Amino acid sequence: METAEIRRRFMAHFEAGGSVGAHTPVPSASLLLDDPNLLFVNAGMVPFKPYFLGQETPPYARAASVQKCIRTPDIEDVGKTTRHGTFFEMCGNFSFGDYFKEGAIELAWELVTKPVAEGGFGFAESRLHPSILAGDDEALALWTKVTGLPESRIVRLGPKENYWSMGVPGPGGPCSEILYDRGPEHGPDADWASMGPAMDPRLEDRYLEIWNLVFTSDDLSAVRSKEDFDIAGPLPSKNIDTGMGLERVAFLLQGKQNMYEIDVMYPVIERAEQLTGRRYGADPGDDVRFRVVADHVRSSMMLIADGVTPGNEGRGYVLRRLLRRAVRSVRLLGYGDESLPELLPVSRDLMGVTYGDLVTDWERISRVAYAEEDAFRKTLASGTQIFDLAAGEVKQSGGRRLGGDRAFALHDTYGFPIDLTLEMAAEQGLEVDEEGFRGLMAEQRERAKADARAKKGQHADTSVYRGVLDAHGPTRWLAYETLETESRAVALLREGAPVGSLAEGEVGEVVLDTTPFYAESGGQVADAGTIESGGATLEVLDVQRPVRGLVVHQVRVTSGELDPASALLARVDPQWRTGARQAHSGTHVVHAALRQVLGPSALQSGSYNRPGYLRLDFGWTSALDPDQVREIESVAQQALREDLPVGWSYMTLAQAREEGALALFGETYDDQQVRVVEIGGPFSRELCGGTHVDHSSQIGTIVVTSEASVGSGNRRIEARTGVEGFAYLARERDVVGQLTTLLKARPDDLVGRVEEMVSRLRAAEKELERARAAQVLARGAELAAGAAQVGAVKLVAHRAEGLTGGDVRQLALDVRGRLPAGEPGVVVVAGVADGKVAVVAATTEAARDRGADASAIVRAVGEVVGGRGGGKADVAQGGGTDVSRVDEALGLVPTEVARQVGG
Repeated sequence: METAEIRRRFMAHFEAGGSVGAHTPVPSASLLLDDPNLLFVNAGMVPFKPYFLGQETPPYARAASVQKCIRTPDIEDVGKTTRHGTFFEMCGNFSFGDYFKEGAIELAWELVTKPVAEGGFGFAESRLHPSILAGDDEALALWTKVTGLPESRIVRLGPKENYWSMGVPGPGGPCSEILYDRGPEHGPDADWASMGPAMDPRLEDRYLEIWNLVFTSDDLSAVRSKEDFDIAGPLPSKNIDTGMGLERVAFLLQGKQNMYEIDVMYPVIERAEQLTGRRYGADPGDDVRFRVVADHVRSSMMLIADGVTPGNEGRGYVLRRLLRRAVRSVRLLGYGDESLPELLPVSRDLMGVTYGDLVTDWERISRVAYAEEDAFRKTLASGTQIFDLAAGEVKQSGGRRLGGDRAFALHDTYGFPIDLTLEMAAEQGLEVDEEGFRGLMAEQRERAKADARAKKGQHADTSVYRGVLDAHGPTRWLAYETLETESRAVALLREGAPVGSLAEGEVGEVVLDTTPFYAESGGQVADAGTIESGGATLEVLDVQRPVRGLVVHQVRVTSGELDPASALLARVDPQWRTGARQAHSGTHVVHAALRQVLGPSALQSGSYNRPGYLRLDFGWTSALDPDQVREIESVAQQALREDLPVGWSYMTLAQAREEGALALFGETYDDQQVRVVEIGGPFSRELCGGTHVDHSSQIGTIVVTSEASVGSGNRRIEARTGVEGFAYLARERDVVGQLTTLLKARPDDLVGRVEEMVSRLRAAEKELERARAAQVLARGAELAAGAAQVGAVKLVAHRAEGLTGGDVRQLALDVRGRLPAGEPGVVVVAGVADGKVAVVAATTEAARDRGADASAIVRAVGEVVGGRGGGKADVAQGGGTDVSRVDEALGLVPTEVARQVGG
């Protein structure tokens, strides 16, 4: 059964609903959600977290979805087991205070065991083993009732396997799994009765979990670990959250051995076989690499599709690592040319059947991926040089083992994969301290886990806001209609707790029944303004929506004392709102102009706008040239000149997509109704909840002030709008005026005059450089003539005031060349300039024959002057910051030379 058919049957089963009623089909959310605890959506329930946490009221009682997910903690194990993959799809059904354990068990068992001809998956009951939380007698009784299985077939496991929580106070509950017995060839028979509360690791490959049913019923007051938590009491309503692994079910129904061999992944392996000449199934090591390729190519593509670009931290780092591991694996399989252009389109064709954006957005997706492969190939080239240097030092010292710290530095600093380090070390007859490397990697992972654990503790407690919402209902929000409302305070808060009043000078939060203030959202900052009563004036500092439907104002009492019983006047600063509208509409115009100039693949990946200023981030792999920037600005200005009408309407998300409306990566939109903002009809059509001008001419002007990189594959445009835009142009006009006065030139002649001056300045600098070089070289003969004798070696150790690195090197080499031919000679020059030390050591061939090593000399000097250095035996260079110890360092040189040459 093809993966697409499994997905279809799952959704059809729950849309029908059986005895509990139809489920609302919910499309997969983006892999990126605004959640401080998660880099990526890592489970099917994540988009529903606000409902489980009580932060929002679910719009449906029952739902079903097939959610895109990414998990990367076990990335090193990808390809080694049947269970570890980075991208996967989680099929889930959810109940929000509707059906509970019995309904969930009935629905799952029916779909899993129903014959294929009747729309089910057709798994044999004899191979299925339900599991429960040990002590959950209710679940035990329901499983025997629904399935007719004897109690001996039902596995009792402890909370490590069968209790679910989010790792923080909040909802939790016992679980039930459905395990599939793959047969004795995959492991020993299970003795469920004597196994105890923990699953025997030897059974995990044989008894494969295909579905987990979570019965969310407990309110947890503390969660110390997976098995250690406090239950404060029952939840107000019991919920169901289930997850069925699509890939796991697919490889079982397709008769495959693991997820990498299913219909939507294996063709990538087949293409890799064609490229490399290797055969899947012929060598266990190669098989792991083939699986890594299949998994990582797909995962990378899905991440890029959802707006991630390669980078050095966070989501971007995960993507970079996946892409580079895929490229590395193909290389280790024997294919050294560019591989992603051969592999990524195969995955696109397989996954594009379900996710059409992979096809429509292919130009951008492929450009980002291919640029990263090009960058990695360059990294491999530079990393190879670093490796060769490290390997040479090991050999020179007589060793046969590359240290774990060097291997880790290659991996962590230069992105050099350990597998490649092992391969290249073997080619040179060296070993690698893998144990040391793995230890350093483990330390790094532990630091990352500690950071993750720390972040989990930052889950925002919105219970107080939820209480206000439940008590008073949603805020009547009139930001689109007016700048001023008569309002009533329904809650006053200070430091997260309710208070009776706010005194002069205090900062707190006010929740109004009605407000004209725009709450920060979609890149637009919150409105500024005031809230006034008869005896108090409050400055509005910020406006947020901590829970859906509730608008909260952070305020400072500038005079009087706020009494919640008083009538209030909430007033938005009109100048602030005007500037904000201009900037937000200007962002849409710049985005449209950007796509018109660069093409439809130049999609916005983030934005920020405040009165008079906007910035827009977009996916692009190369810098824009000045002509492109000017053209973008010109298209934007033309849109303003044409006075395009600006309007908005509400429609379903599906309708918006049919209309061609653009959505921002990572944003969450209501499936029932979204707001579509149009500027000039098809010129700009985007999903947006911000405030806007009525006609494009009201933006005033758009002046692009910068274009720069904000990470690999991501660029940023900044611009000024409205009065601030004109002020920016006025400042530039003033600068031009000052230059014309200084240079006594007309504005049109300024560029030529400046170019002429720069050319003359460069010529003068070159002449000075030649004079300085001649001065430096003139001292070479004198220094060579005054060389000291250290045993058989002529030694020059000289402090050169005012010389920097290039001059120091030139002087050292010149002096070496003036020493007697064929005799051992060593030259060490320490230049001192600008509070820094530059050291160069140079040796003659005769000195090296006696054991002299310039690199060792530079390291010895560098240690004294607070720095380091390196190079080769003939010439080495270094530096330091402790100028006060230069003479001391040079005084050690004769001893070091004598030690090296034995004289």
